[in-house]
Amino acid sequence: MKKLIALFAVSAVASTSAVAAIALSGTASVSYDDNGSAASATSYDADLSVVGTAGTTTVTIGMDVNGTAPVVTGADMATTIGPVTIAADMLNEDTLTTDTGAGGQNSEGTAAQDTGVTISLDAPIGDATVGVDNSGNVTISGTWSGVTMSHTSKSAGDTTTASAAIAGMDVSVTNKAGATTWSLGTTVSGVALTLASSQKVTATFGLAGNTMVVSSIPAVAAADPVTATAATPGTWGIDAVASYSTVAISRSLTSGATLAATYSTLDDSLTLKASVAF
Repeated sequence: MKKLIALFAVSAVASTSAVAAIALSGTASVSYDDNGSAASATSYDADLSVVGTAGTTTVTIGMDVNGTAPVVTGADMATTIGPVTIAADMLNEDTLTTDTGAGGQNSEGTAAQDTGVTISLDAPIGDATVGVDNSGNVTISGTWSGVTMSHTSKSAGDTTTASAAIAGMDVSVTNKAGATTWSLGTTVSGVALTLASSQKVTATFGLAGNTMVVSSIPAVAAADPVTATAATPGTWGIDAVASYSTVAISRSLTSGATLAATYSTLDDSLTLKASVAF
């Protein structure tokens, strides 16, 4: 009888481990920035992600661990029941107390704004998939003749996206509430080029075993701050920034880390960064 009980216990543990799993990953980096003519500075960052899965259910927890105490940055759960998908955001974010330096929210909102449950239903109809969620948003998506398209109808403004590979060029177009953005990507003689409607241009290519990325960043216009309301979080103001360029060279080291050097014409600065992902 004891052997039978022991065998049942081992079988139960093996059965549980076969259907449930926990994956731990993270990133860490240290940077030195000479800041051009300003005083140099060092900074660091470390983040962890824990993903647990059991069948079709996934729980994701993110943590920022480089402060005086670990801070949870995200807690989400998603599961499927037949054609129904249920997603829950369980984290009420802390209110920001300082400017992010590039606009951004000056308050993270109330618990009702930060957390919630979304229920959506997806049903295949021919070559398309039709979905609807508990907010009343309806999405139609699919791929036709090599073009992937998606259209979401919602009260805040419809969103339509289309992407395709045409003659060796990746094309993506998005129209959101009447505003259109696009991006183009292609490879010429081993150099990967991207161009966006924001006028940002990047070129990525190999250089003596290193990867070099040259970017042209468009100017940023100033924007006034937006006061927070009960319905929406507020935002910080944005200072105008002139256009500038960056050159970044990175190399993967045998230690498992990646070393990168980035020069920016914005403030004539050089940043050295060592990072690792695990």
